[in-house]
Amino acid sequence: MAAIEVHQFAQCITCHAWNSDHSMVAFCPNNNEVHIYKLFQDKWEKLHVLKKHDQIISGIDWSASSNKIVTVSHDRNSYVWNQEGSEWVPTLVILRLNRAALCAQWSPKENKFAVGSGAKTVCICYYEQENNWWVSKLIRKKHDSSVTSVAWHPNNILLATTSTDGKCRVFSTFIKGVDTRESKTGMTSDSKFGELIVQLDLSFSWAFGVNWSPSGNTLAYVGHNSMIYFVDDVGPSPLAQNVAFRDLPLRDVLFVSEKMVIGVGFDCNPMVFAADETGIWRFIKFLGERKTPSSGSKYGSQFSGAFGKFYGQSKYGVSNDGVETSRTSGGVHENCINCIVPLREGSTSRTTRFSTSGLDGKVVIWDVQNQEDLLDYL
Repeated sequence: MAAIEVHQFAQCITCHAWNSDHSMVAFCPNNNEVHIYKLFQDKWEKLHVLKKHDQIISGIDWSASSNKIVTVSHDRNSYVWNQEGSEWVPTLVILRLNRAALCAQWSPKENKFAVGSGAKTVCICYYEQENNWWVSKLIRKKHDSSVTSVAWHPNNILLATTSTDGKCRVFSTFIKGVDTRESKTGMTSDSKFGELIVQLDLSFSWAFGVNWSPSGNTLAYVGHNSMIYFVDDVGPSPLAQNVAFRDLPLRDVLFVSEKMVIGVGFDCNPMVFAADETGIWRFIKFLGERKTPSSGSKYGSQFSGAFGKFYGQSKYGVSNDGVETSRTSGGVHENCINCIVPLREGSTSRTTRFSTSGLDGKVVIWDVQNQEDLLDYL
């Protein structure tokens, strides 16, 4: 089994994040609080409860080098928390939203962060030294519905978003005085803040999680139609693939390496997708299963949306060509997995360990290093 640690922290968890050395975890137990636990001699103890929001916290991210926590909530507010001594002190972020804030993520250089919202808007937030506060620049009128997920490109400029309008978009977030000209390379060399680099219309349903590969050459995102999409050469002429599966839809996605992706969602069991030597992506296995499905080719890439309509139908208790679904095989999680977080060691580009949290209140740590059938993809 790839799950090496299982922790029951609450009855339900909406999102979670780790500090730099993974000794502390922050999560929202489906309310307006952030609970911070620390590991003491193989036992987790609650250290802090952060109370500032008025409604459910929908996004948490913990910066690795600066040790700041950003939180966003359905109350339309965001706070950046700084640790001063034994206390966490919040600083209000000026978001200017009239709908809920849904997700947040620090940029790779940690000099700004992105917030997706139900106001069809993305806020790019940065610190103003002169006024000692966090302000935001808004990307407006680009989305037709709520922004469900954001993901930063390794170059700290490009930002990918997914939305319930079924589209994945990539924007330039270059801010004069915050970013340097050296960061503007390739397709971002002439782009201005908020410029739409590419819009992907592959999904005809809600789009949820999105993630870049470690090199930034490949983009993956998931739709509510039980499909996952892979896009290479993001730009004017992208190359796209989709993989359809007969299980429940995914909510979030994570690149473990350039050739392997983990998807999590309503099926309560992480799914592994990998690319072969020719660059064709396919479903490999459920991570919670002990044996690999024998007919993985049935989940191969499809280059036509019509196949997705057929294969995307999910039925409870029906096996896939003799392969049990995760729901019948039993898994570590007992309810929908809504968050997946990498546990990177040092500056390595690949991720062999990651954590998931879900509506069952568990935080589970997984390690794919001991999965012999997956080593070729790491």
